[in-house]
Amino acid sequence: MLSLSRIHLGIATAMSLLLPMCLFGQNAQPGPKLGIVIGTAIDINGDPVPDATVELKSLESGDRRTVTTPSNGSFQFRDVEPGVPYEITVSAQGFADWTSSNITLEPGQFKIVTGIQLRIETQKTTVDVHYDPVQVAAAQLKAEEHQRVLGIIPNFYVTYEKDAAPLTTKMKFQLALRVSVDPVTAAGVTGVAGIRQAANSPKYGQGWGAYGERFGATAADGFSDIIIGGAILPSLLHQDPRYFYQGTGTTGSRIQHAMLSPFIARSDSGKWEPNYSSIGGDLASSALSNLYFPRANRGVGLVFGNFAIGTAERIGASLAQEFIVGKFTKRGGHMQ
Repeated sequence: MLSLSRIHLGIATAMSLLLPMCLFGQNAQPGPKLGIVIGTAIDINGDPVPDATVELKSLESGDRRTVTTPSNGSFQFRDVEPGVPYEITVSAQGFADWTSSNITLEPGQFKIVTGIQLRIETQKTTVDVHYDPVQVAAAQLKAEEHQRVLGIIPNFYVTYEKDAAPLTTKMKFQLALRVSVDPVTAAGVTGVAGIRQAANSPKYGQGWGAYGERFGATAADGFSDIIIGGAILPSLLHQDPRYFYQGTGTTGSRIQHAMLSPFIARSDSGKWEPNYSSIGGDLASSALSNLYFPRANRGVGLVFGNFAIGTAERIGASLAQEFIVGKFTKRGGHMQ
């Protein structure tokens, strides 16, 4: 048998082991009870929103928890730590996101989040508008190539746009060639050659041979003037060969605008500057006349005489454009 002393020793040993455990149990405090957050996602009609993603985010640690709503739109987050600010975000296809204000639970709190109403997402349409001056100029030129006085006589070298886009080099040559080969232009050359035949100018004489020479000279004059003054020089000097119709303002300002047009041109950059293209085109065309006009009509006098006549014709044409021709020009399918 065990002696009494050994029994006492065993009891004492057991007590020495149990006592600290009992004391620790008396001093330990339980942690705060975790909370629960629930809610229901509905739309503006009060119907539940299924398959919505609900995210619970800690604003301190950034930790996130997500659930997906069933057919009744409800959700639940258990074991939510109290005393920590949270934020709930609800998102669903076709709806704008809904975000709660800060939520902080008390220990063991059962929190019902209300007011979760998802609205239909506003359609966002982004339209990128790029101004392409080449495309704009091409469209404007296409319209100008259909401009005809009384629907017959070409009036291509006039723009009625207040802020017309500048023409490219290709467009300047296209416009010049379009005017040169127009049937009405050919008819005009025929008529002018007949008038010159009657006046015996230039002095080719009479007869069908002389008329043919006058026809060729008249055509060469017009073609060289259009190509040089309406395409080559405008391209090299970056000037616009068209007449810019004013149409508004006082009569005096419109007269001034028309009379100055042979001497002032609009640059491709939109600035007004000396019309070197028109002046140079008239001078060059007049100088080329010395190559095919009869000897009696050649010389410096011919050059400057034809230049003066050409300039006067331009002034008269511009005045007519400003006050008369524009009213009878077919634009956009109708007379103005």
